[in-house]
Amino acid sequence: MLSTEPPLFLIGDIHGHLENLIRHLRYAGLANSNAQWLGADAQLWFMGDFTDRGPDGVGVIDFVMRLQQNAARRGGHVGALLGNHDVGLVTAKLFPNAPSSGSKGTFYTDWVDYGGTVSDLQKLQPHHIEWLRNLPAMAVVQNRLLLHADAMFYLHYGDTLAKVNAATKELMYSTNTEGLDELLGFAGERFAFDERKAGAVMRASQLLAYFGGRQIIHGHTPIDKLSSEPIERITRAYTYCSGLAIDVDGGIYKGGAGFVYEAPPFDPELLPTDTLHVAQEN
Repeated sequence: MLSTEPPLFLIGDIHGHLENLIRHLRYAGLANSNAQWLGADAQLWFMGDFTDRGPDGVGVIDFVMRLQQNAARRGGHVGALLGNHDVGLVTAKLFPNAPSSGSKGTFYTDWVDYGGTVSDLQKLQPHHIEWLRNLPAMAVVQNRLLLHADAMFYLHYGDTLAKVNAATKELMYSTNTEGLDELLGFAGERFAFDERKAGAVMRASQLLAYFGGRQIIHGHTPIDKLSSEPIERITRAYTYCSGLAIDVDGGIYKGGAGFVYEAPPFDPELLPTDTLHVAQEN
């Protein structure tokens, strides 16, 4: 039976590369260069890390904010997740001299060391910060669990999707610099679902059992780190972990072309029976 769900598109970490983003959205028929939505009733989700390592992170945020508003008026939906670099930008702006556990010792110096673009900090306005603070850490859309990172730290903030999103939002609005430093520290976690590591299917199934969905889609880790394919040849999403995980980070900041991924209608028959059983039983 054909799916009645609207088309679902996802795009990985943009890292300030606005022209690249616009090119891909135009090619996919989802938006024009003026952030006008062309995707009808489709859904488009950004996986976080709008900023750093590229020339115009605030320009990317502005574009996505406008596109969100325009899509809502035209019957579509644009969603976005909070990435660790987005947290880094906010903390560098609000608490630049607060001590951190990073190698450089403060939020600002750590942010610069991790690829922060100084002009972004100068252009960042209160309405940008407000938008970033309200981004969810995770979402479930059409049987997919959307996460920024391929990591397990989400369970540190709660055992349901609502609890995790509430906890991270509360933290983003707080002056709890120790808690924000801890959140940034979790950015080093990745490869939780990498089949080269023991227990990958179990970990993926555990997150799905807690937070919902039947398949994980994430960014954060450039695909070449999982597939060993040269970054310049990566133009599509990478499905792994017995089909339970899909990576959509095309490594734009590393010179990758990037891409927009259109998720096919979800078919549980494509997932091995034993992994579905694990997810349902946990």
